[in-house]
Amino acid sequence: MNSVYKAVKISKNVYWVGAIDWNIRDFHGYTTRRGTTYNAYLVLSDKITLIDTVREPFRDEMLSRIASIINPQDIRFIVSNHSEMDHTGCLAAVMDIVKPDEVYASVVGAETLREMYSIDGVIPIKDGGTLDLGTMTLSFMETRMLHWPDSMFSFVNEEKVLFSHDAFGMHLASSERFADEIDQSILDYEGATYFANILLPYAQLVLKLIEKVDKLGYEFEVVAPDHGPVWRESFDRVLKLYSTWALQQPLKKAVVVYATMWHSTELMARAISEGLARSGVDVKLMSMAENHRSDVAYEVLDAGALIVGSPTLNNNVFPSIADVLTYLKGLRPRNLIGAAFGSYGWSGESIRQIEDILKEMKVDLVSDAVSTKHVPDFHVIDQCFSLGKMIGEQLDKRVTTT
Repeated sequence: MNSVYKAVKISKNVYWVGAIDWNIRDFHGYTTRRGTTYNAYLVLSDKITLIDTVREPFRDEMLSRIASIINPQDIRFIVSNHSEMDHTGCLAAVMDIVKPDEVYASVVGAETLREMYSIDGVIPIKDGGTLDLGTMTLSFMETRMLHWPDSMFSFVNEEKVLFSHDAFGMHLASSERFADEIDQSILDYEGATYFANILLPYAQLVLKLIEKVDKLGYEFEVVAPDHGPVWRESFDRVLKLYSTWALQQPLKKAVVVYATMWHSTELMARAISEGLARSGVDVKLMSMAENHRSDVAYEVLDAGALIVGSPTLNNNVFPSIADVLTYLKGLRPRNLIGAAFGSYGWSGESIRQIEDILKEMKVDLVSDAVSTKHVPDFHVIDQCFSLGKMIGEQLDKRVTTT
């Protein structure tokens, strides 16, 4: 077995034995510029237990880390907290190698593993169930739809370690294993980006989860997610950030998203941004030729206004705008006001299409759209400036009264 990869101790009897993916740049549509980790954990109790596995190409790295402290065949139990492929891709192969006595998952997780990999005999654990490891005990909490139906937390009572699967994690490859070893600004950015692109559709469930975690009385000292660094301090701060993000309380901030062919829509976008700034609003002007959809999701997370513009191409909204709106619609941001704008040559369907999607997203349209045929003249530019200023004033009133 390769001796290069070593386990990392995260508590007295718990080790990180995961893998680092330095090169991944796309995670189901979300750009991951800093890579990610696939975290697995080894609990050294009488009955040695592996918590989650890793993405299939990283199986040998995980096994090497395990072998740095024990013989992998000494593993008695495997627990799958979340059956998504980045945590179970090598599970069947690892079972063949390790030959554990038992494999555990949530009730839905056991069925999912059977459906995905034809793994039979996984023992389902109900919410509130426990597993005797001899000198230690694992407790389980279902966290359905955070962010899959099978998701659950597990907790080593004696070690005070919470295994939180995809919750409280981030896509961040690093040689440091603990959050307190990493710059706080990086943690804040990657944590918010992860929440905006993965967990935002389940914001109301996140709030309920935080209530359940509160009831644990903060009995845990280490929080070990399935992606990114391990938390061994400042976890109160993480919970407060999750509460803020889940509540989606808007700041005095507007995101102007646009695409352009011959710069007409861009001229309109810039004038709208000037109007917003003039009213005291923090503006993020985002061309979809230069920004990724997941960057827009990050900016929208704490925004109070979303203004979207597009030229009309073949009687439709421009493809990059269709892409980002489809993505945002699935993420279901809330508490936004907004408007549409755009330019056209001989038709103008894109403006109506944008408004329709914004309405489906429950964005409160506070103005009629501004449109122009061909190149915007001074009158249209003035309209755009006024639109931005009006939205900024509306946003100021809403933020002030909340």
